[in-house]
Amino acid sequence: MDAYNLDQPLIELVSNSTKSSWTVRHAVEGCAIFGGIGSGKTSGSGRLLALKYLAAGFGGLVLTVKPDEKDMWHEFCHLTGRTDDLLIIEPGGHHFFNFVTYEATQVSGEDNLTDNVVDVLKTVIRAGQEQSGGQSDDPFWETALDMLIFNVIDLCKLAYGYVTVTHLFNIVQTIPSNSEALHMESAESKGKPFHLAFETARTYVNTQIDAWFASLPPVDQERMQDQAVFELEVIEAIPDARLLKQLDQFFFDNFIPLSDKTRSVIDFTFAGFLFRLLREPVYSLFCRYPSTLTPEDSLSGKIILINLPVKKYQKVGRDVQVLFKYVWQRAMEKRDVRQNGRPVFLWADEAQSFIHEKDAEFQATARSSRVATVYISQNLPNYYASMGGQKSDYRVKAFLGTLGTKLFHANADSETNKYGSELIGEAFFEDQSESVTVSQNFSQTRGRSLKLERVVRPEEFVRLRTGGPKNNLRVEGYMHRQGEGFASGFNHIKMTFDQGYQPK
Repeated sequence: MDAYNLDQPLIELVSNSTKSSWTVRHAVEGCAIFGGIGSGKTSGSGRLLALKYLAAGFGGLVLTVKPDEKDMWHEFCHLTGRTDDLLIIEPGGHHFFNFVTYEATQVSGEDNLTDNVVDVLKTVIRAGQEQSGGQSDDPFWETALDMLIFNVIDLCKLAYGYVTVTHLFNIVQTIPSNSEALHMESAESKGKPFHLAFETARTYVNTQIDAWFASLPPVDQERMQDQAVFELEVIEAIPDARLLKQLDQFFFDNFIPLSDKTRSVIDFTFAGFLFRLLREPVYSLFCRYPSTLTPEDSLSGKIILINLPVKKYQKVGRDVQVLFKYVWQRAMEKRDVRQNGRPVFLWADEAQSFIHEKDAEFQATARSSRVATVYISQNLPNYYASMGGQKSDYRVKAFLGTLGTKLFHANADSETNKYGSELIGEAFFEDQSESVTVSQNFSQTRGRSLKLERVVRPEEFVRLRTGGPKNNLRVEGYMHRQGEGFASGFNHIKMTFDQGYQPK
C-alpha cells in the first residue's frame, strides 16, 4: 500500500459487526493516551500504535523518561524490520547534534541566527520555569531575559563571527557590576570574557569604519570633521557600528545599572541554563562535536531516540530533549509535503515532562505537516502541574483539544475520568418505571421515558482491565476521536489491546 496515503488504515475496528478503520489521517491529527500506573497504556495501546507507525514506514522522534525505553524501541524496530533506521543520541554513542551550528545552517532570506537561537533557548528556559512553577506572569522578567539573550548572542557574533555555548556562558558570567563598570580599563577587567568580547567587537567595527572613511571623497571626509555628523553617518552606513552602539547602550546604560537583586535573577536564569549545557554528557552530544544527524533525517524514515532519560539525568535530560523536540518541530513545519509526504511521529511517554509553550501552536498545524503526535500521561493533573501560570486548566484543555484522538485506560484519577466521560458525552436512554397500588382495587402502572445520561460514567474507567497474566495480557480502553463516528454511530469505542501484539 501507499505509505503516504492519508486514508491508509492503521487499525481495523469492529463495532456491531461492522468494520471501520483508524487511519493515517487520524494519526496525524494527534493522539493523547491516559491511564494510571499499571493500566497498560504503554504496553497496550502505546505498543500497538508504535508498531503500526513503524510498520507503515513512519520516521520519528522518541523522547525518553524511563531508562528502559531504549530497549523497548529496539524491540519495536526489530519486530518491524526497522533496526537500521534507529538513530540514538546517548552518552558513549556515535551520534551528535550541535544545535547552534544547525541553526546557523537554517539562516536564509530574512531569517537571522540570533532570532533562531534566541527562540530555541527561551522556549526551553520557559518550559523549565513552568515545570518548576517558577515562571512569573510579570512581563518585565520575560522581556528582560529576552533582551539579555539577544544582546549576548549579538555580542558573541560581532566579536567572533560565530556563536558557541561556551562563549555565551563566559560572557554572561563576567558582565561587570556597577563598580566594575567604572573601572573597565583595569588589567583585571580587560582579561575577562565580557570585556574581551567588547574590545574585539570594537576593533572589528573600527576596522570597518576606517576602511569606509578612507573610501570617501575628500569633500565628504572634510564634512565629517564634525563629530556629531561623523557618528550619524557611520551609524547609517555600517550596520555593525549601529549594532555595537545598541550593545553599548543595553549593557552600560540599561543592564549593568540594574539593582543587584534584579540583575541576579536575570543573570542566573540564563547562566544556569547554559551551565547545564556545558556539563557532560550534554556538552559533547549537543555543543562540542559536528552533527552526525539532523531533524530532517526523520523525513527519510529515521527514528531519532534521545537516550537521556529524565529519571536518570533529571533537569538537564529534560531540557536538552525539549530543545531537540522544538528544533525538530520547526524543521517538520518547514518541509514541503508535496515533495516529501512521509508521515513522521513525535513520541513522548510521560509527556508532561516535555511540554513547552509552543506545543499548542505546533499541534494546530501538525496535520498539514503530517506529524503524528503521541503523548502518553497518567492524568490531567500531570499536565496542570507542567503548564503552570494563570489559568493552567484552560491552557491544558486548549492543548488537548488539538489532539484529535484520546485513549482512556484504567485510572483512579477522578478528574481525568470525569474529563473522559464528558468528552464521550451523553445520550438518551429509555427509563422504565412501574408502580403497583394495592387497596380496595388493585392497580398497576407502567411507564417509559427518555432520560439523558452519560454514555460512559466516570467510575467505569476504574474498572477497565489492566493486562498482565491475570487478564490474559488484555488491556481495555476507550477510544474517542473527533469528526466521523464509528460504525456504532458514536465517536467512541471500547477497545481491547494485546500486550503481546506483534505485526504480521
